[in-house]
Amino acid sequence: MRTGLDRLATESGWRERLGGRRVALLGHPASVDDQLVHSLDVLSRFPTVNLTAAFGPQHGLKGDQQDNMMETPDDQDERLGIPVFSLYGRVRQPTEAMLDTFDVLLVDLQDLGCRIYTFLTTLRYVLEAAARTGKTVWVLDRPNPAGRPVEGLALREGWESFVGAGRFPMRHGLTLGEAADWFCRELKLDVDYDVIALSGWQPGQAPGYGWPTGERSWVNPSPNAASLSMARAYAGTVMLEGTTLSEGRGTTRPLEVLGAPGLDGAALIAQMHRLAPNWLQGCRLRPCWFEPTFHKHVGQLCGGFQIHLDDPAYQHHAFRPWRLVSAAFKAIRQLQPDYPLWRDFPYEYETDRLAIDLINGSPLLREWVDDPAAQAGDLDALAGADEVAWQAELNPFLRYR
Repeated sequence: MRTGLDRLATESGWRERLGGRRVALLGHPASVDDQLVHSLDVLSRFPTVNLTAAFGPQHGLKGDQQDNMMETPDDQDERLGIPVFSLYGRVRQPTEAMLDTFDVLLVDLQDLGCRIYTFLTTLRYVLEAAARTGKTVWVLDRPNPAGRPVEGLALREGWESFVGAGRFPMRHGLTLGEAADWFCRELKLDVDYDVIALSGWQPGQAPGYGWPTGERSWVNPSPNAASLSMARAYAGTVMLEGTTLSEGRGTTRPLEVLGAPGLDGAALIAQMHRLAPNWLQGCRLRPCWFEPTFHKHVGQLCGGFQIHLDDPAYQHHAFRPWRLVSAAFKAIRQLQPDYPLWRDFPYEYETDRLAIDLINGSPLLREWVDDPAAQAGDLDALAGADEVAWQAELNPFLRYR
């Protein structure tokens, strides 16, 4: 498999199109070629590529900022002598001054295939800015490590936010290049953009099902995106950010575990099996204990479970992380009806809506969890309709079949 960066570096025709134009890069730590050389270093090798600026998304170009609402300041790359602008600091959309530093923006971001992962929103913002100002955007495409499966409720009208860039379901099944195609059509953007497509990507192929296992090292695109297992689970475990439950930040398995002080992991799994056994397929759930070294419940023993996705039990098309974690929420409600599940705090600069609702793009998931009469089939019906509609909508945008 070759990424858009690999192709830009090895196919001279792409670089010739950059001749005489000022070039900027939007990247992060996982913006590397097949030899793990960073995009900035790859591009700086070519005398015909005039690098004039770099941009970093949430967590920064260096990927050093741990959590939501931890901002990155603008910086300077002393070695290359170019400014490094933050799109997660004083601004989240490029300013006129930032846009004045380049003619062509190369977007080289490893995504996780989940609506809430904010690189998707940043892509939308730079496409919109380019459409307003006549700038050019090229997306150097990368694989979607979660593959093609689609799952979760679609974002409802009026629920757009920095973690909700459009009508995507939670797990949307697209690469960033394909998402760029969708944004341009959906938003009717008149923008000069192109996608340097992947070659040799086979998202239906085992064992990676989206990630070229054995060909590519995993580099964290954000500090807690620590493994392929995390990427597979993320469309479910990201919802823990809107709860009082630990998602494993401050442990060695962030966003692969769920827990809190006083929870009984074995009892929770048993209740989930009673509630919706078909939602737990394609993985192994193991009761476990952990003590976060920072973030929620720091220094406290948490009971819960780990989702295991790296052994023969993993079934790519059967595993449904959004439903699995939804089942965990409902099971906690059934076992402990008064459990203070929903975390009320500023989330991605939003203060008037609950984080769990922002994450899901509506209050529908929370209302289902909190309704004692609601059954698994009720949520299945809501999400299933959205999933069928999205599958039909995304089909024209699939570049890799």
